[in-house]
Amino acid sequence: MKRRQFLKTSTVGAVTAAAAAASAFPAPAIAQSQPKFAWRLTSSFPKSLDTIFGGADTLSKAVAEATDGNFQIQVFAAGELVPGLQAADAVTNGTLEMCHSCSYYYVGKDPAFAFGTAAPFGLNARQINAWFYHGGGNELLDQFYDKYNFIGLPAGNTGTQMGGWFRKEIKTVADLSGLKMRIGGLAGRVLAKLGAVPQQIAGGDIYPSLEKGTIDAAEWVGPYDDEKLGFYKVAPHYYYPGWWEGGAALHFFINKAKWAELPKNYRAILSSAAAMVNVDMQAKYDARNPAAVKRLVQNGAQLHPFPAEVMDAAYKAANELYAEISKENEWFRKIHDSVMSFRSDEYLWWQIAEFGFDAYMIRARSRG
Repeated sequence: MKRRQFLKTSTVGAVTAAAAAASAFPAPAIAQSQPKFAWRLTSSFPKSLDTIFGGADTLSKAVAEATDGNFQIQVFAAGELVPGLQAADAVTNGTLEMCHSCSYYYVGKDPAFAFGTAAPFGLNARQINAWFYHGGGNELLDQFYDKYNFIGLPAGNTGTQMGGWFRKEIKTVADLSGLKMRIGGLAGRVLAKLGAVPQQIAGGDIYPSLEKGTIDAAEWVGPYDDEKLGFYKVAPHYYYPGWWEGGAALHFFINKAKWAELPKNYRAILSSAAAMVNVDMQAKYDARNPAAVKRLVQNGAQLHPFPAEVMDAAYKAANELYAEISKENEWFRKIHDSVMSFRSDEYLWWQIAEFGFDAYMIRARSRG
């Protein structure tokens, strides 16, 4: 992809701010006078998760091509430089210039981190982007991230995730009592209120844990990623929706000092490339999940919606948890209030044209 082509296409479907930044890119004639930068980026994901991990590769290639190779970003998979869940720490302390990660991986530091990715019964993918770019979300999160010495650029979304794989059916809230489920963060705390027992288990250990009965259920991502791990063989009941991840967003976290060192036009290029990744990842999941869910069902996966009783109980428990944390954590309260206020207005609109169109088309699909 040539520089002019990238500048023209990188912001298609992305945000106005990124498009405006793109217009400030330098002309090719002066490219050779631009300074050289060599950065390292660690991903929180393995290369086997090509859709998520691939976002960092897409960014690296776009930035290099847009700067005629003067700005190089070398990408490392989780564990090659630092463990996946310590990616943001490496950016905070300046060991690495940037990372590709999920904000909610760091809720152990502060539960407010959850809102950078997804919170139970929060926003869907399009809505969280609207909040990021036009609802004050990016600015609010960067104020919060400031004490961790980095800024965040939205960098992909999985869309609404599935609700996980269960060895037995879930028909009532009572079926959650004592259920050992691989799930973390705020979602784990919500389920604990309903009697479940959240478990922290690395991705590679989920399958054997389900197979041996060490755990009863596990959440992962969605059909395309879940299929690779073969969960349907040991826990055939595949539930939806993942109400804790209505649209799970990723970020590029960039060390503040390193960001400040970049020329203005390089910051514009990096921001525009991140916006392109943000659109591209969601598009890949939307394109690949349909075929994956068909294959899963053909191989024995049994699809189930969560019962309304379970959804209602989880919604109530989530609101109780939010109230409890908000009393003790000012940043959590501040971001929570912003997200939920935005959610209220979004669904006022969503129930009209968006839901109306989607609901009709779902019913009409079988007609050809």
